Amino acid sequence: MLEKTIEAQRAYFKTDITLNVNFRLGYLKKLKAAIKTREKTIVAALKSDLGKSAEESYMSEIGMVLEDLSYHIKKLKKWVKPIKRSSPLAQFPSKSYMLPSPYGNVLIISPWNYPFLLSMQPLVGAIAAGNTVLLKPSRSSAATSAVMNEIIESVFPPELAACAYGSDDINNAVLEHKFDYIFFTGGKDVGKTVYAAASKFLTPVTLELGGKSPAVVDKTAKIDLAAKRVVFGKFLNVGQTCVAPDYAIVHESVADRFVEHVKFWIRKLYPDALANPDYGKIINARHFERVKSLIDGNVVIGGGCDENAHKIEPTVIYPATLDCAAMQQEIFGPILPVLTYSTDDELIKIIDEHPTPLAFYLFTSKTKNEKSLLPRVGFGGGCVNDTIIHLASTQLPFGGVGGSGMGSYHGKKSFETFSHYKSVLKKSNAIDLPFRYTPYSKKKDKMIRFFLK
Repeated sequence: MLEKTIEAQRAYFKTDITLNVNFRLGYLKKLKAAIKTREKTIVAALKSDLGKSAEESYMSEIGMVLEDLSYHIKKLKKWVKPIKRSSPLAQFPSKSYMLPSPYGNVLIISPWNYPFLLSMQPLVGAIAAGNTVLLKPSRSSAATSAVMNEIIESVFPPELAACAYGSDDINNAVLEHKFDYIFFTGGKDVGKTVYAAASKFLTPVTLELGGKSPAVVDKTAKIDLAAKRVVFGKFLNVGQTCVAPDYAIVHESVADRFVEHVKFWIRKLYPDALANPDYGKIINARHFERVKSLIDGNVVIGGGCDENAHKIEPTVIYPATLDCAAMQQEIFGPILPVLTYSTDDELIKIIDEHPTPLAFYLFTSKTKNEKSLLPRVGFGGGCVNDTIIHLASTQLPFGGVGGSGMGSYHGKKSFETFSHYKSVLKKSNAIDLPFRYTPYSKKKDKMIRFFLK
């Protein structure tokens, strides 16, 4: 069945029907309408899988997909046009341009933590660029995967876009096949497997991975607001966010005050978290046990767990140490270790001792501190004086660097990621300059050197 779907998609792409921009727009509009129609069903699925409230589900998943769809629908006719480039004088008379073209058959492998958003956003870009798509969502978020399958089946013919999920070995099964592009979001270990599988066919890839993303609070920061925004970013989706602030590094002169404000905002935003229906849960028992095992050291707030509901309270460890359990891996849960620093060099050393962060968050009131630190830290993207929200902009590409991934998407960048830009030089037949042809002479050599210098 899987092989037949892939072959059908490859054959469908060869018909050239997806090259028509109105064809693509029609399906993007159908997808948008289908998502709006099934909003309550999607919300219920996200509640089942991750315990998300309806408001959080719309804000962090459904609404962001709809916004991206609206942006693609508005801009696509402009994006598909050839991009003019200047031609060198040596090629006079000629015209040069870049022609955005679809890769062909695309595989999208999505994770469980934002199962709707991280499946549908790349799907939008792939369809907009004119590709056929096989989506492989996570089995861990089974309810949301089932709803997405229903949406895709209702909108697309299977030869244009289809969903593959269900069995434990489906990842290995899809990776045995050749695709023209692979887009993967998930953990580093599986990312390496995807990269290795892609290399067999020399398939280009985008890898959206993770890392230990720090939130740095310097002594000039507005401490109360910094604490509030760190709490928002850390405990959204109970910390199961690839760009969540994994840990905080706070200047020693303001660290105690920062932690007190963090405790205030946790009590304010997540009262009685274990019984709070708007506070989510860890995806499954295995991840629950892993995250729970990271609670060690001096817990100043939280630490409580509900094993049956897979819930863990917002938890802060302060002062945390570099050798504590929570600093040995990406946490991906509602635990915030707070470390301190005294100098920028010490700060950079702490960050550099950990895998390349996907995100970097700096809280400061001094532009010179921003200009000093941002170039010195390797990271995919980030914010100054906030967390998370950089990924909500259609104007900013989102992606990692180094161990946190390669490639990016969102907004126009999604279209570009799933497009190959063919470079074309169109030469005039009216004039044919002779100096490039043999036999060469001193006169021709002089002309070549005149143009190429």
